[in-house]
Amino acid sequence: MAGILIGVGVGPGDPEMMTVKAIRTIRENDVIALPGPVAKETTAYLIAVQTVPELAHKTLLSLNFPMVMDRRKQEEYHRAAAKTLEKVLDTGKNVVFLTLGDVTVYSTFSYVQHIVEADGYQIRLVSGVPSFCAAAAALGQPLTEWTQPLHIIPAVHKLDAALDMPGNYVLMKSGTKMEQVKQKLQETGRRVMMVENCGMPDEKRYLSLEDIPDQSGYFSLIIAKEDAPGYET
Repeated sequence: MAGILIGVGVGPGDPEMMTVKAIRTIRENDVIALPGPVAKETTAYLIAVQTVPELAHKTLLSLNFPMVMDRRKQEEYHRAAAKTLEKVLDTGKNVVFLTLGDVTVYSTFSYVQHIVEADGYQIRLVSGVPSFCAAAAALGQPLTEWTQPLHIIPAVHKLDAALDMPGNYVLMKSGTKMEQVKQKLQETGRRVMMVENCGMPDEKRYLSLEDIPDQSGYFSLIIAKEDAPGYET
């Protein structure tokens, strides 16, 4: 029988935020896939190995996903990664694919999951702490209250969005377009905060839109809040 492809979220950056189930899944399997050209240099590996040191001695698969906007090129990389995974699955071994945050939220794993699943292999998912939940906790802020909706969007791809829906916004992957994102947020009148590299040693927190720099890293997450319901400001 073929092995099972298991997507595992390792959380946002703090190794203490890895779930017991994620840790157990890594320990119980010998082949670990990581998204990057060099497995031991990937962020997911550097997080997980602190909690699961035996990860360093497992069979590691490096899956390269270059940052390109061409959808056709992206598909080529995803299919190549899927074939690499399937070769191992065909030997009867499970493969654990580590990804940042939660495995179901804007995860690289999702792309190969669709391909491998369509090819007839079994898939399992192990949830992790989403980055926006960890960032809200770091800021000491509830993401939603009472009946407020929460809108989660990849800011770099949605700069044309009006951000005019009621409720609060989470803008993920904002760093490369920060100046435009800040201008868009200025128009909303919302209270804006940001966490860069949440849970990592170089984490930075910004408590207002004015404090947020025009240049920031890839792992920059913005929370834009309207007034809490039922309270005067």
